Amino acid sequence: MTDNHRVLYARAVRGVPVPEDFATDVVEVPEPANGEFLVRNLYLALEPYYRNVMKGMAIYGTPLKPGDVMFGETLGRVLASRHPDFKSGDLVVARGSWQEYAILSGAHVRKIEAAASLGTAAPLSTELGVLGTPGLTGYAGIVYVAPPRPGQTVVVSAATGPVGSTAGQTARLMGARVVGIAGSAAKCSYAVNELGFAECVNYKDGDLKASLKAACPDGIDVYFDNVGGDTLVAALANLALNAQVVLCGMIGAYNQDVSPPGPHLGPVVIARATLKGLVVYDHVNRLPELKRVVGAWMRDGKFSYREDITLGLAGAPAAFCRLMRGENFGKALVKIAEDS
Repeated sequence: MTDNHRVLYARAVRGVPVPEDFATDVVEVPEPANGEFLVRNLYLALEPYYRNVMKGMAIYGTPLKPGDVMFGETLGRVLASRHPDFKSGDLVVARGSWQEYAILSGAHVRKIEAAASLGTAAPLSTELGVLGTPGLTGYAGIVYVAPPRPGQTVVVSAATGPVGSTAGQTARLMGARVVGIAGSAAKCSYAVNELGFAECVNYKDGDLKASLKAACPDGIDVYFDNVGGDTLVAALANLALNAQVVLCGMIGAYNQDVSPPGPHLGPVVIARATLKGLVVYDHVNRLPELKRVVGAWMRDGKFSYREDITLGLAGAPAAFCRLMRGENFGKALVKIAEDS
């Protein structure tokens, strides 16, 4: 039998994860039972919300316990199947785990097509990024939750990641003026020169509230929030009248063991703003639309994206820790194996 290398959740995490919070083991590749199929994982997506799963939160299924195989979204190819809806050779995205091979039942699994069959030049990995759930989050949040009018100012935090870059570029292509918030000069340069944002503010460089005031002199009409914390506070202080705020992610709180106090919402009242929470699973029916629309933008050279790929499953723990320190640049992925 072929060996199956796995990454385990080794111990309860305190604060920002470190590689020692993970462990590895090797087991035999299992055989699928009736109603199951065996997948060889090709890519693993790394997402900030995994840190919440590591806290024992059960909103994404059974909570993790030390010793469990680490949770994660994967893209793989079916090798053997005893399931009527999946056959050998199918490509699938699954709510899976950090391992080379996995047995799946079909729950939380979707079939995908190679990018070439969709008429795009995008690599397969984008199914876990801008053409997958992260991209859908950004696209649906702008198009369906808080659509801007042409000429309005849209601000997006975590602007160069797959969610933020999709939200920002979608808003730009709808005619809005887009301002990004990112954590380095290189990321801000990318947001302006590659993503087409009007400006990008480095939240690590000086007073963010004042910097947003300078970048958005008429106020923020739509704020797409991926991080929470002080960044959200600074954005709320710069809202335009009748602003819309999309609450998508709280990266700033994921590494904290105790929930931080919320921001003062007085400016929201003064601005008569609307706050709306965004959960991508409310919009999964729009995934074909995302692929059609964003795929066309890619073909026409109107839409850019970036991936931060680690080679080999063994590098996944360190890569996840880099992500949670904000050191990744683009969609964080682990390439587990070549497709064959």
